[in-house]
Amino acid sequence: MAVASSVHPFLWFDDQAEQAAALYTSLVPNSRVTATSTYPEGSPGGVAGSVMSVSFELDGLPVEALNAGPEVRFTEAFSFHVSVVTQDEVDALWDGLIAGGGEPSQCGWLKDRFGLSWQIVPKTLDELLGDPDPERAGRAMRAMLGMQKLDVAALRAAADG
Repeated sequence: MAVASSVHPFLWFDDQAEQAAALYTSLVPNSRVTATSTYPEGSPGGVAGSVMSVSFELDGLPVEALNAGPEVRFTEAFSFHVSVVTQDEVDALWDGLIAGGGEPSQCGWLKDRFGLSWQIVPKTLDELLGDPDPERAGRAMRAMLGMQKLDVAALRAAADG
């Protein structure tokens, strides 16, 4: 028997789902908030009338965000991978997601101010790492390993030797 299904991320926030959805949809093109629901009167999960969940799309990907308290935190085991073309796109996403208390990591990874991990990866990196010349690909890999925010020009320069 076939079952109709839709698979998409479900994110647990303490009480910042609405702020997170607003930030994410402002930074990722073709994104929007699609619905917001509030806790009903008498609900054990939150204050009546406060935001319970937010549905939104990131470049068409449906995402659900729930305000459910501080019991569960994000880990690096889940991240959003954003593939971009230009350095300007890398910079805009990186800077927007780091703003307000985010933390840079390594190799294009960061945590936003809500603790959610993101990978901001220029398509150039995939091309360079997949180069048929193993030495060229290796130089690009070594350059990437030394970076936090990925730098397209520096990756190309490293690959070119």
